[in-house]
Amino acid sequence: MNGAKIVSGGRPDRISIKCCQVCTIAIVPIRIILVDDHDLVRAGIRALLERLPHVTVVGEARNGQEALTLLTEAHPDIAFVDISMPGFDGLTFIRRASSIAPHVHLIVLSMYPLESYVSEALEAGASGYLLKQSADLTELNLAIQCVSAGAHYLTPAIGRQVMEGSLRSKESVTAQSLTPRQREILRLIGNGHGTKSIAHLLDISVKTVETHRSELMERLGIHDVAGLEWPVWMIPTDLIQLFVMPCQT
Repeated sequence: MNGAKIVSGGRPDRISIKCCQVCTIAIVPIRIILVDDHDLVRAGIRALLERLPHVTVVGEARNGQEALTLLTEAHPDIAFVDISMPGFDGLTFIRRASSIAPHVHLIVLSMYPLESYVSEALEAGASGYLLKQSADLTELNLAIQCVSAGAHYLTPAIGRQVMEGSLRSKESVTAQSLTPRQREILRLIGNGHGTKSIAHLLDISVKTVETHRSELMERLGIHDVAGLEWPVWMIPTDLIQLFVMPCQT
């Protein structure tokens, strides 16, 4: 396997978690592979991930070529990928993996907080971007949960600079271009309220909320509802204030 390693002796196909004093549920662990040319880095990340009961590390690779082998042999759900590796680098792997295994969520774990790296990784098909120097167990778990739910995750240290760079490079909507009602609904969506909850809080119909939501998606250039639920650090600077204001009911 040219150095790629399928990890044996991991967690079983299903694990039991006690949800209360009398009930136990069985869940399928999230399968993860680690792609990094540094043995110590892989060992450190694996040690952290092994503390999470709902994940299991099923393979390791030292470059993109080895990682492609793991996609078919280890059947991962998520891959943590370094960008800078000798030969077949992380970006090349992400592009190919996105094509041949689109169901696998790809999270970059890099030491480079450069906007150009982040943008290129996202364009290549990555679902997340973390920094090695700041990623701890809490953030690793948060990234796993986000991408598993179909969302994207950017570490807070770089998320805002990426969004600001995107706004500088193309014409984008600003807070001032949204109507007061649209701004209010966007804030409520960002704070986790569903359609029925928003309709109740604003004393309007569910259909009216859905109409405003569709208009927001069109104005913001968002193609799915999940995009309206980005965490605060992924919202453009002039819209952040909408998410920190208390709701007025």
